[in-house]
Amino acid sequence: MSGVAARMRTPVTGALRDIQEPVRSRLDDVVAEMQRIVTDNLPIIREVSAHLLQMRGKMFRPTLALLSSAAAGKPEARATALGAVVELMHLATLVHDDSVDHSVLRRGLPTVNSMFSHQVSVIMGDFLYSRALTALVEMGDLEILKIVTDVANELTIGEMRQLAAVDSLSFSEDEYYRLIRAKTASLIAAACESGALCGAAEFRRPLAQFGDRLGMAFQIADDILDYTEDESVTGKPGGLDLREHKVTLPLIAALPSLSAVERERVEALFRAENPSDGLVADTMAIVEKAGGIEYARRQGERFAREAEAALRVLPPGSIRSALTDSIAYVMERRS
Repeated sequence: MSGVAARMRTPVTGALRDIQEPVRSRLDDVVAEMQRIVTDNLPIIREVSAHLLQMRGKMFRPTLALLSSAAAGKPEARATALGAVVELMHLATLVHDDSVDHSVLRRGLPTVNSMFSHQVSVIMGDFLYSRALTALVEMGDLEILKIVTDVANELTIGEMRQLAAVDSLSFSEDEYYRLIRAKTASLIAAACESGALCGAAEFRRPLAQFGDRLGMAFQIADDILDYTEDESVTGKPGGLDLREHKVTLPLIAALPSLSAVERERVEALFRAENPSDGLVADTMAIVEKAGGIEYARRQGERFAREAEAALRVLPPGSIRSALTDSIAYVMERRS
């Protein structure tokens, strides 16, 4: 995979820290800005916000926004606020996802809906969205506001597409790509494009394309993890997508080549309200044997190559290297 392949030979442990190195001090400012944005006098909001900030994860999207803002060597201070907005919107989608899916764990911690209630979860997700958009308005940039509000719409559409796909073994590969572009790639692309508008506007289009392709690769890699890693690695039970009757690319790719017996076993899983461990394990094995995981991996690599190609117009240096390394990180990460 050209430059990406070479980077994949480097162990992923610590890779994100290396990618974040050019913007590390600014990431600390992003966290402080997130705390400022969600601060409120209402005790329940303070309690839930504190829990959510513990769940914020690896700050990958703010990292991309900050790196994109520095692509021309003149990053603007407002990229810090943008990074906070992007991460809060991401947190909002996770809160809503967990409530819709009745998930009990996220990154090894209790979800908001399991720790508090589904009502609190829904309202808190709305609160994160509204506070993030308020902070965006305070930036006073209509171009960035349009990019991010368009993404808020895409994220909602993505959720609806996901609901429509439940229990549907006829879900196509093209439909899957539309789903993950709305649900995942749109926010990563927005982080890169709006980040570019904070200091590297001349690279707006290639960075938007890079973010879109990186987001597609990111979600495919994430869907593969559900088949290949267990809870000790990912922080959520293995086979969770299958338990929740979510059809992702490995299964879509495997279905056409299944025998009648294998197809019936998969259909039995989707008929079961609460699939047994045996049904989930059997389906995971069937998908792997049919080549579904390998096919998905190849498609992820295709998007990764396109992401790398989009970066070729950027000037050589630490920022371009960090963005390129982020592709290998996405493809090789284990959680």
